[in-house]
Amino acid sequence: MENFEKDILAGMVIAPYLQKATALRGVKRYVGGNQFRHAFATFAILIDYHYMDAVLLKASVIHDLIEDVKSTSYDEIRGIDSDGQAVLELVLEVTRQKPETKEEFLKRILVTGSESAKVLKCADRISNLTDLHQDIFDKEYIRNMIADTKKWVVPMAQQVNKDMLFELLDLIKRRESNMKYTSSIWPMKRKD
Repeated sequence: MENFEKDILAGMVIAPYLQKATALRGVKRYVGGNQFRHAFATFAILIDYHYMDAVLLKASVIHDLIEDVKSTSYDEIRGIDSDGQAVLELVLEVTRQKPETKEEFLKRILVTGSESAKVLKCADRISNLTDLHQDIFDKEYIRNMIADTKKWVVPMAQQVNKDMLFELLDLIKRRESNMKYTSSIWPMKRKD
């Protein structure tokens, strides 16, 4: 981290967003862990790629809050600080709306999403793919995530960050390779 980045982070008031994100502690993730840790991973990925935009970083720690904690009101987010309205708008951009299918949601971000929404979605997907343990009993979930990533998130990364693109392509390659390997050594099917 460069000194100027440290200075930007030092001046950023993010604690109220971190406190709000604690509501995600009890929300389990399909791939393991909980949404609170996933929010921090997404935040860390953005820092790793040198994103220092306060709205983007604040949104990263609560990007799943509206979807996963139904009691969250827009006014709660709006009122956190002077960035609250902009953070809410970005969170809503990366939140799947009620009648949207997953494909419609990802297409919306790709086609009409802001640069920040695309960057946040790429960081979110890097976290998802990193956490995607090769659960040999649920290959369909892995296949679907990889297919969605190739079709929608890779083009987002092509538009906003070539380094994120490289990481996404590497993660896809590793997950596909691991799936082939686990299939060859343990071709067991899930029984539920």
